[in-house]
Amino acid sequence: MAGYGSHYGAGADQQYQMNQDPRYNNDPRAQQQYPGLQPSISPQPGYQQYGTDPNNQQVYANAQHTPYQGQGAGQSPQQPDAMNGLAAQMGGLDVSAAPVRSHRKKERHAYHDLGPTPASAPGPPAPSPGALGPSQFLHGAPQAGSGGEPAAQPGQNTFVNSADQLRMGEEAVTTQGRVNPEQIPSVARSRDAATVFYQQHVYPTMEKHLPPSAATPFIAHDQGNASPKFARLTVNNIPSTSESLASTGLPLGLVLQPFAALQEGEQPVPVLDFGEGGPPRCRRCRTYINPFMTFRAGGNKLVCNMCNFPNDVPPEYFAPTDAAGVRVDRMQRPELMMGTVEFTVPKEYQTREPVPLRWLFMIDITQEAINRGFLDAVCKGILDALYEHESVEEPDDSTVSLKLPAGARIGIVTYDKEVQFYNLTAGLDVAQMMVMTDLEDPFVPLAEGLFVDPEESKTAITTLLKAIPNMFSMVKNPEPALLPALNAALPALAATGGKIICTLSTLPTWGPGRLHLRDDGKGRDTDAERRLFTTEHPGFKKTAAAMVTAGIGVDFFVASAGGGYVDIATIGHVSRLTGGEMFFYPNFVSPRDSHKLQLELKNSLRRETGYQALMKVRCSTGLQVTAYYGSFLQHTFGADLEIGTIDADKAIGVTFSYDGKLDAKLDAHFQAALLYTSATGQRRVRCINVVAAVNEGATDTMRTVDQDAVVSIIAKEASSKISEKSLKDIRASITERTIDILAGYRKNFSGSHPPGQLVLPEHLKEFAMYTLGLIKSRAFKGGVEPTDRRVHSARLMRSAGVTETSLYLYPRIYSLHNLNPEDCFANAETMQLVLPSTLRASFARVEEGGVYLVDNGQIVLLWLHAQVSHNLLEDLFGEGKSSLQDLDASMNELPVLETHLNAQVRNLLQYLSTVRGSKAASFTLARQGLDGSEFEYARMLVEDRNNEAQSYVDWLVHVHRAIQQELSGQRKKEDTGDNDGILSNLTSLKAPYWT
Repeated sequence: MAGYGSHYGAGADQQYQMNQDPRYNNDPRAQQQYPGLQPSISPQPGYQQYGTDPNNQQVYANAQHTPYQGQGAGQSPQQPDAMNGLAAQMGGLDVSAAPVRSHRKKERHAYHDLGPTPASAPGPPAPSPGALGPSQFLHGAPQAGSGGEPAAQPGQNTFVNSADQLRMGEEAVTTQGRVNPEQIPSVARSRDAATVFYQQHVYPTMEKHLPPSAATPFIAHDQGNASPKFARLTVNNIPSTSESLASTGLPLGLVLQPFAALQEGEQPVPVLDFGEGGPPRCRRCRTYINPFMTFRAGGNKLVCNMCNFPNDVPPEYFAPTDAAGVRVDRMQRPELMMGTVEFTVPKEYQTREPVPLRWLFMIDITQEAINRGFLDAVCKGILDALYEHESVEEPDDSTVSLKLPAGARIGIVTYDKEVQFYNLTAGLDVAQMMVMTDLEDPFVPLAEGLFVDPEESKTAITTLLKAIPNMFSMVKNPEPALLPALNAALPALAATGGKIICTLSTLPTWGPGRLHLRDDGKGRDTDAERRLFTTEHPGFKKTAAAMVTAGIGVDFFVASAGGGYVDIATIGHVSRLTGGEMFFYPNFVSPRDSHKLQLELKNSLRRETGYQALMKVRCSTGLQVTAYYGSFLQHTFGADLEIGTIDADKAIGVTFSYDGKLDAKLDAHFQAALLYTSATGQRRVRCINVVAAVNEGATDTMRTVDQDAVVSIIAKEASSKISEKSLKDIRASITERTIDILAGYRKNFSGSHPPGQLVLPEHLKEFAMYTLGLIKSRAFKGGVEPTDRRVHSARLMRSAGVTETSLYLYPRIYSLHNLNPEDCFANAETMQLVLPSTLRASFARVEEGGVYLVDNGQIVLLWLHAQVSHNLLEDLFGEGKSSLQDLDASMNELPVLETHLNAQVRNLLQYLSTVRGSKAASFTLARQGLDGSEFEYARMLVEDRNNEAQSYVDWLVHVHRAIQQELSGQRKKEDTGDNDGILSNLTSLKAPYWT
């Protein structure tokens, strides 16, 4: 690759060492750490041990552990139908069957024995070498070994040429006979290996050409190429022609998350001021200065890396170059050293005088909100977000520090059939209410006092929020007027822009813009159903467009009591267009969901947010932008994206196509420029620069595929078509895309393999599992699903980052009853949290008497088996909690106990809260046979046959059969309807979870 990792990734006298990545099992380079970039070793906040000694642990009484019916003692429960139902149908491939396990699993305990730790950890054991016979893999799936290095599976497949094995690092899975689920690629295992590795290593953005797994926390060192937290390319080595890219079946795309949160120890994004002249830009294509622009003529010419146009260097920016053509002041110029930088911009980039961000809380005070406890939870959540817990009890405490940026102002509005504004001027002990009754032509009845400094008006704000739940308890209007309330808020923020946080508890059926029950449960998979996935209401469309123009974004907190219809498609259109977010509680119950609501309110208020934003993505000559996906307004194709507000959890997908041929001697460059006003009131441009190599053909492309980015782009494309195509067509297109990518690899890039093996690229091993999870998601699954849930799921994936999407499609599951004593505490040497291994999302991994924590990035479930140990319950929840019936179904936080297990689980929950998207890590109990939430737990076991789709094993068998048909020229692509054969035969079957 031309110049890749050379002088424009590092300065003079800077040498970087290559870290060994767990996905490069065959890399001959030694594993070394970059000496100057150690991860943070400060003690993890909140990860503390409460009065326990891990070396002196209580040994729990041995609970009765009876085997499952049809299961020998000590064996893991199996699901023959769910895991192997159709594998036997592939018996005609005339290839020897997969090896069968010749040994019994060791006795596993689910009663939480914290006695002396055995030589191997409890929980699902790794098969011992030689116990399985020859491996079905060319390389064993990576496992977390000591020091973070993946432990390769021993054994060699006798059918595979060793040269081919070393050539691509691919895996081959035998799909003939009875497929062993242990030998198919595991998302959980891959994530665990990467997590252990990146706890000890830094990710250098120029030397590594493949980003870490999306669900893996890591520290990136910006060497000129933007951190993967901000931008991820689907392929990091791009084919020079469209024909070569088509041979891979892969999309060429970029997932941008401009305000992604940084981890402790990472370099903050520098903010640079170039004065009234603004940052240097290319005069032809308007690309901003970046590390990949080069200087010629002794520093007098600046050559654009996008269009190769030579620009004159402004006199105030001139610096001479050395013999290698590098500016002598390069090391002191962050814009020439880092891939992500911000520039303050002069007044010509402004449409109005920027001010610090203004927040407007619009609170639903209707009868449903009061009766369900939703109103009380919202008011407490806003108080907590503004002033923390102590200020709720002590409103006069002036020592509490504010959590909003300096200069930010807030306002409060309530609404039911009327809209109430509040004067919160400093000095008032009690807020003054003014009622706006003109719903046809709403206006703001306050000249001043609506937006105030939350510190100066703390007494009035606190008193009002405490009083609101009781003020309207006697006047219970059942119908909210949502659109008039939004239209009244629009002129309040039109002059400055800002953010609206709006709550809603029922379908808004009053006043102009009233909505009605559109979803009657009929017409599934028809044109009538597709109309339910979008809005046809002109009032909401007009208001949303006006808000974007004014630089206003809306976050909705919608609680649908009893799962009632609230028309998320119409209401959520406002948040989708303005760059906001929809927090949806489809069956809100207080106090069970109150804690989650309050935490998410706090996150919405405190995360990094910009407003009145414009975005433009530029790329190298030979490429062009094809489409954008996300939450924004784009008036015409090719125009800048207009975004009311954009926050740390929002991502935008961009796809590219060829308008010429790329030069393989040059790199391909991409730059995303986001012009926005910061929460502190400063107009800035955030520039994110990404570079990729270019190769003839596409062999190197397959070595640098970013699996998570590919899945995210496919999910965003599918979500954007939910109102255009039937769900059957979307599921079929996802299936065909999966087959196209894996068949393209088998046909064009793999070595010689027998026909009975499914060959998977090295960096797409778990791709089929993610696409199966996409087909099983609420947005696209077959069968009956409430319209609100479908639309919410689709819009979530459309604007979510790669981490949130990855977790949503495949959750992480922790076995709490099998925790080792050292798990979930800081390692004494590295001070990094010791994380337990995760389990595959299958009921076959569930042990009798077990307790499991399941996290899909949206909700956290604590599932407890009916025969869980009494001792475990008391250690986890406290004395007197000796049975599942003793637990409070509304529990959402663990009590603070001085037991080892309790501290471990609280530390784990604390950790999960830092490695997710916008949703809180507050858990919900799912007690077997008692709570309805256990059906959600069953739905999240995506490797099993559920959600109207087949199991992971049967899905791989189906994909392999289609690949074989493609290779033999017999495949017929299905443009409409579900796939027949395996796909349609299994859609109506359920997994036997509870029998």
